[in-house]
Amino acid sequence: KIMAVKSKLCLQCDDGTLLRYGKQDMRFDYKGKTLLVSAVSGWHCPVCADCVFDRHEGLRYSNAIDVFTAQIDADEAEEIKATRKSLGLNQAEAGRIFGGGISAFSEYERGKTQAHKSTVLLLRLLAKHPELLNELRK
Repeated sequence: KIMAVKSKLCLQCDDGTLLRYGKQDMRFDYKGKTLLVSAVSGWHCPVCADCVFDRHEGLRYSNAIDVFTAQIDADEAEEIKATRKSLGLNQAEAGRIFGGGISAFSEYERGKTQAHKSTVLLLRLLAKHPELLNELRK
C-alpha cells in the first residue's frame, strides 16, 4: 500500500523549512542571462528555491539548461571571434596579448575551451574602446 506524502522538509536549508508541492516557474542564471523554465512540477522550497522534482521534471529542467548554456557559450565564442577580428588581431597575437598561449583563441572560438571572464570583459571593453589596444600591446 502506497502512502501519500503530505509534507517534506528542505534538505538544502536544513532548518525545518517546509517544501510546497505544485508547479512553479524555475529560474536559472548563467553568464548574466536568465532562463525561466515554466511550470516545473515538484516540491519547491519557498526560501532557497531548491526543488525535489516530480518524475521526468528534473530531466526536462536539466535539458532546458543544457540547451540554454550551450547557446550562450556558442554566442560568446562568436562574440570573441568577431571582436578579435574587428581589432585586427590574429589568434596568435590575441593569445600573446590576453594570455593563454598561441592556441587559446582558436579553442575559445571553437567552443572547445571557455575564455576566462576577465578576457571576455576586456574584449567587450576593447570593442567599445579599440584605441586602448595599443596600451595592452605595450
